[in-house]
Amino acid sequence: MIKFSLKCSNDHQFDSWFGSNADFDRLKTRGLISCVVCGGANIEKAIMAPRVPAKNRPEETPLSAPASAAEQAVKELRAKIEKSADNVGANFATEARKIHAGDAPERAIFGQAKPEEARSLIEDGVPVLPLPWSNKRTN
Repeated sequence: MIKFSLKCSNDHQFDSWFGSNADFDRLKTRGLISCVVCGGANIEKAIMAPRVPAKNRPEETPLSAPASAAEQAVKELRAKIEKSADNVGANFATEARKIHAGDAPERAIFGQAKPEEARSLIEDGVPVLPLPWSNKRTN
């Protein structure tokens, strides 16, 4: 296993483990690596220092621990939204329009929308906001 420091085109930095350098290259080529902060797919290896073993090195944090304060904030925001809002999945645009028109009860929702659906909602004055994560579990 090898741990790479990665960064996306928005300059978010995070670490991820791979079986080998070839595994990273294969996953990147297939578009299966995304930023843990914004979900962006344009990922590159960041400059890394070699890992030198030391006798009295403090214990490392587990991989499940957030790598940065930004990652922790996104994790907390996601948990809060998932707890307090309804996931309407691919029906997001339709449900958001119904709520905006008063044809469905007003409530917090989240889900997926195609880019053209999101643009149309915004143009029509429906208040929407992209969430800073992806539903893909690729990292």
